[in-house]
Order: sequence, then structure tokens, then C-alpha cells
Amino acid sequence: MEAHTFLLNLLIILITARIFAELAVRLKSPSVIGELFAGIVIGPSLFGWMEPAEALKLMAEIGIILLLFEVGLDTDIKRLLHSGKKSFIVAIVGFIAPLVGGFFVSYYMFNYTLLESLFIGGTLTATSIGITVRVLKDIKMNRSREGQIVLGAAVLDDVLGVMLLALLYEFSTRGGINWVNAGKVLIFISTFFVLAPIMAKLMSVIIKHFNRVSEIPGLLPTTIVSMVLFFAWLAHVIGAPELLGGFAAGIALSRRFFLPLGISLRSDEGFSKTIEQQMQPIISLFTPIFFVVVGLSINLREIDWSSMHIWIFTAVLLSIAIMGKMVGAFVIRESGPSRMMIGMSMVPRGEVGLIFVELGRLSGIFDNEIHAGMVLVIVLTTIIPPFAMKWFYRRYSHQLSDH
Repeated sequence: MEAHTFLLNLLIILITARIFAELAVRLKSPSVIGELFAGIVIGPSLFGWMEPAEALKLMAEIGIILLLFEVGLDTDIKRLLHSGKKSFIVAIVGFIAPLVGGFFVSYYMFNYTLLESLFIGGTLTATSIGITVRVLKDIKMNRSREGQIVLGAAVLDDVLGVMLLALLYEFSTRGGINWVNAGKVLIFISTFFVLAPIMAKLMSVIIKHFNRVSEIPGLLPTTIVSMVLFFAWLAHVIGAPELLGGFAAGIALSRRFFLPLGISLRSDEGFSKTIEQQMQPIISLFTPIFFVVVGLSINLREIDWSSMHIWIFTAVLLSIAIMGKMVGAFVIRESGPSRMMIGMSMVPRGEVGLIFVELGRLSGIFDNEIHAGMVLVIVLTTIIPPFAMKWFYRRYSHQLSDH
């Protein structure tokens, strides 16, 4: 691709992403849905203005890494440690049920391969903590008992989801399932998860010092991005997806980072807040590129929409995606309305689900039909829950806990 063509394409991506994101938010939907639709509109599915060229894919990859850095930055480790048994049960059941359900129907009902079925089940395990938090704040339930259970469970879901993503990445790069290699990768990843945040925390102390003495503006975002890219490279070296490095760096720099190893590694909340503020423009620049590229990668014209397979596949997976998350809330001791609210809060997939889908496509596991069907499931499980939660709150708020 020539430089002037790339610049024009990038211009179109950034402008259309913003326009569609604004429209989505005004229609009370998450902005990520608008960015995804921007890619569908300008891509081969509709106008065919562009396809995801290699340079755009590289920028989208940086977007994924920074997106997972932001997810890590928002992860409250203290909440995870103190969220209690109910959060743990909601997270574990809500992780296993869609994974097993998605795998079972894909393998036995739709006759997909073992690896395809694992990827489909894995995609359904995601929960978007960002969308959940936003809706709970809108209805002023983020500090309620139900809200605290959901937030604790969503944090654990994020950690489990990223670990599963790393395992599926290992299977995709090796071209099949090898449990010995998978065991080695899990050991490497576990070690990485323990050591990387400590390293990142120590590096942040050095960055903080130089940020105080530097006479040139912009040191903080430059060094933080460099650190995130370093950990992304390190994750790749140990055989994990690069985005795992971004997630680990984000956890280490989060305001609620906690290590039982010593007081000296406690977070400086003021410094963490400064990092969030200065990194936000960079994250906001790159992450829409990723979601638009996901939309560009879908060619809806190549799918036989007259075939019942795509509709049945989407409907069955959508049912499992919703019920698999809801069931976790119904095994804990809470009132009926509280269980319902907790269950609905765990359903949104959003950006995390799209990362799973895109990894499946990039590794060649998902063909165009599976890819489109899974994107439909992610979109529907992202759009529906916020409206359902707000309606349910208006009707049953008097039966929910005080907030």
C-alpha cells in the first residue's frame, strides 16, 4: 500500500469510527458497537472502500494491546481478593457453563472440529467489565450488594478469560491441541502473571522519578507505552499472545494493585490516576482502529443468508451465551430479583469477546461464516443487556438491595 493511500484509509477509519461511535452512544448502545459497524459500512460488506491492509492490521494489534492494558488498569485486585464466595461462584460457573455449552453444541450439533469448538466456547466466556460498570453506574447500583458481587465476578472473569485466550493461542499456533505444550505454556504464563506486575511496578517507580525531574513534556505516556510494548514482546517470547503483556502491565499500574509481598509495592493512587489521564488519548486513538478492522474483516456478502445454518448457529450460541452467564447468579443465595440483575450484568461481551473472535479469525480457526455468526452473538449480547438491566431496575428497584 502506498503512503498516500494508507493515510487516506486511516483518515476514513478514524472519522467514521468517531461518527458511528457517537451515533451508538446517542442510541444508548456501547460505542464499541458503533466502531464495529463503521468497519462493516466502509469495508467489503457494504461500500467496499477498503480492506484491512497489513499496516492497518499492525495498528489494530497495537490497539488490542493498549485495550487490554486499559482493562488491566481498570482491574481492581483488592476487589477480587475481598469480593467473597458469591463473586467467586458467579464467575466460575459463568465461565465454565458457556465454555462447555458452546463447545458441546459446536462439536456435537454443528460438527465443527475440536479446535473450532474450543474457540467458540472460549469466546462465550468473556464478560465486558467496562460495559457492566457503565450500566451499573447509570442505574446507581455500582455500590449496591449486587453491584459488588458483579464487579468482583467480572474481574475474575477477565483474568480467567485472558488465561484461556493464551491457551487457545497456543493451540492455534501449534495447529492442534497438545496438552503437554499447553501445560508448559500455563506454567510460563502463571510465572509471567506473578513476575510481570512486580517488574512493571518497580519500573513505574523509576518512571515516576524521571517524570518529576524531566524538563520535557510527554515523558510519562512515552515511557508507559514503551513499557507496555516491552511486556507485550515478553509475552510473545514465552509463547503467549502479546495482549497478555498489556494486561499484566495494566494490572500493575492500576489504582487498586495489591501484592501480599510487602507495603513497598503498594499503589500510588495519584500517580495511577495521572497515568490513566495521560494514556487515555493514546488508547482512544488506537483502540477504535482495532474495532473498525474487525468490521473490515467481515464480508457479509460472502455469507449465504438464505441458509438456515447461520441463523440456527447464531440463535443457539446466543441462547448459550445468555443462559451460560445467567446460571452463575442462580446458584448463589440471593432473592429472585437480585439474582436476575446479577445474571444480566454478567452477559455483556463487548470488546473482550471481539478480541477472542478476532484471534480465532487471524489464526485461521474461524472461517467467514463462523466469524460472522460469532460477531453477531457478541453484538447482540452487548446491545441487549444494558436495555434489559435498565428496564428491570425501573420495575424491580424496590426489591433490590439498598444502594
